[in-house]
Amino acid sequence: MFQRVCIIGVGLIGGSLARAARAAGLFGEVVGCGRNEANLKRAVELGVIDRYDCDPGRAAEGADLVLVAVPLGNMEAVFRQLAGRLAPGAVLTDVGSAKASVVAAARAAFGQLPPGFVPGHPIAGTEQSGVEASFPELFQGRRVILTPVPETDPQALAKVQYLWEGAGAEVVIMDVAHHDEVLAATSHLPHVLAYTLVDTLSRMGERDEIFRYAAGGFRDFTRIASSDPVMWRDICLANHDAVLNMVERFQDDLADLAAAIRDSDGERLLKIFQNAKAARDRYCGG
Repeated sequence: MFQRVCIIGVGLIGGSLARAARAAGLFGEVVGCGRNEANLKRAVELGVIDRYDCDPGRAAEGADLVLVAVPLGNMEAVFRQLAGRLAPGAVLTDVGSAKASVVAAARAAFGQLPPGFVPGHPIAGTEQSGVEASFPELFQGRRVILTPVPETDPQALAKVQYLWEGAGAEVVIMDVAHHDEVLAATSHLPHVLAYTLVDTLSRMGERDEIFRYAAGGFRDFTRIASSDPVMWRDICLANHDAVLNMVERFQDDLADLAAAIRDSDGERLLKIFQNAKAARDRYCGG
């Protein structure tokens, strides 16, 4: 479907999509782009991309699809380098975890949003990064949220949806603001909590003993604290209002829990834990 594809940011997400799309026969030539030339050379060796250029504008020349998979803090700079360099009718999409900031960055860079612009966010990933962590099955059975704006050409939206479905994902269409609220609750807050817990424990006097005796529950809960810190810093800043709202809401609930423990209120504790177990079993048990 796409004769020439440009992937700016050939890491876990960009690399996995290239692998999956190639396996499905959806990509022709794949041009990679990024600041780490060693990573790009490795991507060529692995067959993830065919060639690369470290300049986004040159890399995107002649591409009918440009995928931007860089940290949110770098989006506007990349878009500015793409301005005036996209081929006529080219589809431009991204994988950023906060959509309002991406739309604002594109508007600032292009002046007006290109009709081929389709903001997107795959709800998939691991705590690993880099092209060597990529694999074609990453999106199998996972959801991808597309957040088209009024300027988005329906044909461009259909192409991006077809691409993600070809990679094995279930595509959901969502409003930009609603996406940012939902992801603040379901993804951004859990990462913030995992980072904060590990940071707290790392600054305790007996940290070596604490981590030595950490059980499976600790490892499971804090696994995502091994994710890219730069990416998650950018997400917190880009989705500032929604993330802050969830953090403050959690603080209130944590204060209630602390009060129940302080008051030896076993009935209240049991109610909280039972409600949490029932909710998780209902929505995550399968």
